[in-house]
Amino acid sequence: METVQEVTMNISILQKMRYAYKPKLPAGLSGGVDDIALKLGSPTESAADQKELREFFKLTYGKPLAAFGKGKNDGIGRELKVGVILSGGQAPGGHNVIAGLYDGLKKGNSGSLLYGFLGGPGGLIENKALVLDAAKIDEYRNTGGFDIIGSGRTKIESREQFAASLKTAKELNLNAVVIIGGDDSNTNAALLAEYFEKEGAGIQVIGCPKTIDGDLKNKYVETSFGFDTACKTYSELIGNIERDANSAKKYWHFIKLMGRAASHIALECALQTQPNVCLISEEVESKGLSLDQVVEHICASITRRAENGDNFGVVLIPEGLVEFIPEMKKLIGELNDAIAESPDKFAKISSFIDQLYYLSRHISDPSYKLLQSLPPDIAREFLVDRDPHGNVQVSRIETEKLLMGMVEKQLRVLKEEKLYKGKFNAQTHFFGYEGRCAFPSNFDSDYCYSLGYSAFVLIAFGLTGYLASVRNLTAPAAEWTAGGVPITMMMNLEQRHGSKKPVIKKALVELDGAPFKTFDAERDTWAVKTCFLYPGAIQYFGPPEVCDEPTKTIKLELPYRRNDV
Repeated sequence: METVQEVTMNISILQKMRYAYKPKLPAGLSGGVDDIALKLGSPTESAADQKELREFFKLTYGKPLAAFGKGKNDGIGRELKVGVILSGGQAPGGHNVIAGLYDGLKKGNSGSLLYGFLGGPGGLIENKALVLDAAKIDEYRNTGGFDIIGSGRTKIESREQFAASLKTAKELNLNAVVIIGGDDSNTNAALLAEYFEKEGAGIQVIGCPKTIDGDLKNKYVETSFGFDTACKTYSELIGNIERDANSAKKYWHFIKLMGRAASHIALECALQTQPNVCLISEEVESKGLSLDQVVEHICASITRRAENGDNFGVVLIPEGLVEFIPEMKKLIGELNDAIAESPDKFAKISSFIDQLYYLSRHISDPSYKLLQSLPPDIAREFLVDRDPHGNVQVSRIETEKLLMGMVEKQLRVLKEEKLYKGKFNAQTHFFGYEGRCAFPSNFDSDYCYSLGYSAFVLIAFGLTGYLASVRNLTAPAAEWTAGGVPITMMMNLEQRHGSKKPVIKKALVELDGAPFKTFDAERDTWAVKTCFLYPGAIQYFGPPEVCDEPTKTIKLELPYRRNDV
């Protein structure tokens, strides 16, 4: 086992310099903890299904918005014991959330303790934790990854799991638990907060908005952390491929990007790199496009560019596209329900042919025919084990290869009909894990640290069932505003495992929003001409307009959102 000293000797020069970076805080949090005041707004309602959710969360529903500002308080410096959990997939900046939480606790009272639960929510259930001290925190400041304590996808949902979580919290004498996660993880945070309140435990639960997918946002959570870094990382790679394509002039590159439930990453990367084609899942669904029509859309760019002698290009594909094509969405929904009916029985069917036979009696004829029409290797990917939330694992569906194959087939038809005279050679890529643990950008380093510090302040003021919120993110960090949003405010009911469950409502790409409209105004030109942009690597040192810039999405979106408040 390496010591901290041995580990720090084996680091890159960049990592050493990132250790020295001091994240910026909003002015309202940058002074002494005794100078932070809490302001509570009016009671809130959920995003939808208000009556049903009020019954789900009888003790924590309807809490007011919380905002921090300059002022005086007399209780923020109490000694606290807090547990922190990293939940779900990794996102750049998670370590800084923990660092901000730790620094806040220690600034409030040097006797406060921070426990890190190992391996995600399972660590809380099984009481696997370690005390995070200054040496441990300093080893991970401003670095990517979740390796300080690890993450996991265990969902706290059974009576026994809730009881075990409470038992652990009591054994450690915790005042609060902080869950750093996405929409499902923070839904879990809300349920845990309700359970602790029901049991009269006096243990608070606070969430922090994490997901590179960018679909955890609303008026009060302007972006989820990690989105900025991931998009910049992917855009660098896309720009590199565009440069290669424009140099070799002989390949079409089909690039699938992270984004199961929304196309925010694909849209942001398109704005940063200007590819020839970028599919937006929400638009495909809105227009009711079939799989064949999506293929025709891609072929239109390929044939028009071939007329100019350009037999190369780049196509961006959101990871979750198949769930937005109506016929495919219907198929996936029916498969999810069919498998959820008897998951153990289906798991025992090893043969693909036998799986198809089983499903032929449990899904509709059109869906069954569509499943049969897919290449066998692709069809198998629709039948793999579901994730802990009952969803098909779309990252394992090779949509980029499916579309490439269908495009190639369609181009052969067009060539036979004398409608296409170009040459088609293609490459496929999937950019996913490459962006989840990158060194966080300055923006994410600052934003995450502020979220962690805000989580401490929410705990210090005795609040529970809240998500840390930092706003006004297009301004310099000193002008950001901090506070908290009741998690129930962001919820609706959705079908999960065959029944209605409370979940945080995902934020999809808005087709009438400024980011999409900006993309829409330019894409017809990009489809034909070579307009590639090469954003290059994330910059950490230099002028703020280079190093501290947020995403194009948030810069375009915030004026639109403010008008809607």
